[in-house]
Amino acid sequence: MPQSFAKPDDQQNQKRDKTGAANIVFKSTDGGQTWQDISDGLPIPLKDDATGGRDVFFADDNGLWFTDANGIYHSKPDFKGPFWEKEIFTNEQTSIAPGKAGIFAYNYHGGGIFQKINGTGVWSPVFTNFPAKRVLSISETAGGTIFIGSDRGLFKSTNSGKSWKQLHAPTGGKIVESNGVLLAGCQQGIVRSTDEGESWALVISEGGVGINIERIEGGFAAINYSTVANTRRIRTSYDGGNTWQAIDAGFPGQAIIESPWLPINAAHRQQGASDSSWRPKEATPLVPEYKTSVIQAGKNFFCGHTDGIYKSSDKGKTWKLVHPSIKGKMFILSVSGNVIYALQTESHC
Repeated sequence: MPQSFAKPDDQQNQKRDKTGAANIVFKSTDGGQTWQDISDGLPIPLKDDATGGRDVFFADDNGLWFTDANGIYHSKPDFKGPFWEKEIFTNEQTSIAPGKAGIFAYNYHGGGIFQKINGTGVWSPVFTNFPAKRVLSISETAGGTIFIGSDRGLFKSTNSGKSWKQLHAPTGGKIVESNGVLLAGCQQGIVRSTDEGESWALVISEGGVGINIERIEGGFAAINYSTVANTRRIRTSYDGGNTWQAIDAGFPGQAIIESPWLPINAAHRQQGASDSSWRPKEATPLVPEYKTSVIQAGKNFFCGHTDGIYKSSDKGKTWKLVHPSIKGKMFILSVSGNVIYALQTESHC
């Protein structure tokens, strides 16, 4: 029987260890103009075998959450450095997901589902009657409906997990909800439901998989793979996911392999202000690009990419690189309010 567990008081109050970790997680509070490295406190080496999607990294009102094969780490908004503390958790190969009452933790290989209630240090087992062993994703709507993707398909509960209904859905991945509209990625693109997951319709289909979906002001933003264009497309919808408009016409079409960007003003390498523009290095080999995530902070859009972090201030008409990545790395983005967080991980999409 799974047991609850909590941090002892002395461990909760102890000084967080400095690790010297760097160039892993960044934070911007000024619309992407400057970026602060908040990696200190994460383990060295970082075991990067789990960071293939948004189920390992997200921001909410309680700060930033991150997990890799070392465990679960939490960075509170008021941390000054080191920025991270490790959660006590028995299974260290764990995925995470936001919940209304607190963060969920689960593992595809079994071991149960746990939740840490906001304002407590206690992780407790939840959904112990869930009918499948292998969990792929957990999503909770504003109304409290729980969706869990598993090796047996997609299930939902409308009574806090007391009972579960299996759905005939083309997805088992993360579900994004806004005003009663559900969107999810699948192998064919992006699917939509307006009846709490009972039926689904394909709304973006360009021959490839749906990669990322996020809520934005007044609608949704999504990234999907287009086999026709042989690239990842960025689209937005302002009618509940019914119709979509591309916003990547001004986006660079290729990523650069080696030393991808040279600063025009080398004194401001970490800034994206007008005096620190970046230009592509000439005569370097080209490889297919990877757009990993798209978010909105204020009136600006940001896209994680193998080049680094791009920003658009005109709803996608033009994009500017505001923070370059390291060779072989890419950025995954998350946002809470107007604070942008960026995880730099291996480029192995």
